[in-house]
Amino acid sequence: MISERASKQAFFGVSTLLFVVGVIATIIWSLHMSAMDGMPMPGGWTMSMTWMTGPSWLATAGAFIGMWVVMMVAMMMPSLAPMLWRYRQAVEMAGRTHPAWLTVLAGLGYFFVWTIFGMAIFPLGIVLATAEMQLPVLSHIVPMAIGVIFVIAGGLQFTKWKAHHLACCRASPVAGYVLPATTGTAWWQGVRFGLNCVQCCFALVIILLVIGVMDLRVMAVVAVAITVERLLPAGERIARITGVVAITAGLLLVAQAAGMG
Repeated sequence: MISERASKQAFFGVSTLLFVVGVIATIIWSLHMSAMDGMPMPGGWTMSMTWMTGPSWLATAGAFIGMWVVMMVAMMMPSLAPMLWRYRQAVEMAGRTHPAWLTVLAGLGYFFVWTIFGMAIFPLGIVLATAEMQLPVLSHIVPMAIGVIFVIAGGLQFTKWKAHHLACCRASPVAGYVLPATTGTAWWQGVRFGLNCVQCCFALVIILLVIGVMDLRVMAVVAVAITVERLLPAGERIARITGVVAITAGLLLVAQAAGMG
């Protein structure tokens, strides 16, 4: 019992340290970005310099992916840590004598998925930013489009697809379930965690991206929303409440954009 208690304290201690480091690094990066003047765009909005932080496309891509990974550690660690702890317990039940390494490997698999997601987002962001700078007509509809995206994202919170992946995240792995204690299984479990998490969080992350990927206030709100729907009872109901908030905000943004037009 003492050994299990010490193991749990060490696990959550390391998880907390990673979370704190991620938060500090994200804040520093965000303050650095906020010190750079945004680009005023037709339509009355300002383009973030997130997509133009380096002297070359490759340097900008590297900066974005580094920022993205650090941000994901800060945002996802509170909801990931309990899931990884359940995985560690399942590995220990299988009789493996060194569960720490397998748990680390599962965590790496999880963040590998989020890294790939960020790598997919970056070129899309570059294409959209370039199009908005070159086509004033497109730039004018961005405020309206952001409101529509909010409404769509809020609607996704009510779908069976969202409910399914949220349930997978909340009970993955099932407490007391014995997993094969192999490196391949550990990596795949982490990847599976990540795939479920990306799909579960898709709507909320899209909201973060369209508002401003390095906006600390939005990051904090999204991170809290993700954490509470994962960890608190009645997670599906919480997700729907978040959906209502997103839809309401989206309708207000659409109305505001229409009034400006």
